[in-house]
Amino acid sequence: MHHIEQIEKLLKNELSATETYLQALDKFKEDVGLGEAGHLIPIYEDHKDAVSSLQALAIRLGGTPAEDSGAWGIWAKIILGGANMLGKESVLRTLQEGEKNGAEDYKQALEDTELLADIRALIETQLLPVQQGHINALERLLAAEA
Repeated sequence: MHHIEQIEKLLKNELSATETYLQALDKFKEDVGLGEAGHLIPIYEDHKDAVSSLQALAIRLGGTPAEDSGAWGIWAKIILGGANMLGKESVLRTLQEGEKNGAEDYKQALEDTELLADIRALIETQLLPVQQGHINALERLLAAEA
């Protein structure tokens, strides 16, 4: 049961990320055309892939995976909504903070000495490296803004 709860937490984070990136993509498309939105699409797709992987793992372990991000997703939408009003740089910073929080959650999960090997492998070889790539990509976008 503990492992399913861990997966659910990570899954809700990823669901929140997909919802947040959709909101950011819509904002960038309406304000500046496809420009920056084109850079965010691969990150959005990565989060969708993470959702699929975590949902499949939850099912394999006998759980029923979440289909929405719950309260965390609502909070993330509110934060991004405020950032949207402040402009593109604020949106990018908000997205980067979300990525950093997600990376920390993955690292925290890896600290669990009872973590199942397949969950550990998924985090170490796929989810965390991709998350760190998102942080770096957003850092480059922010540097281009400066």
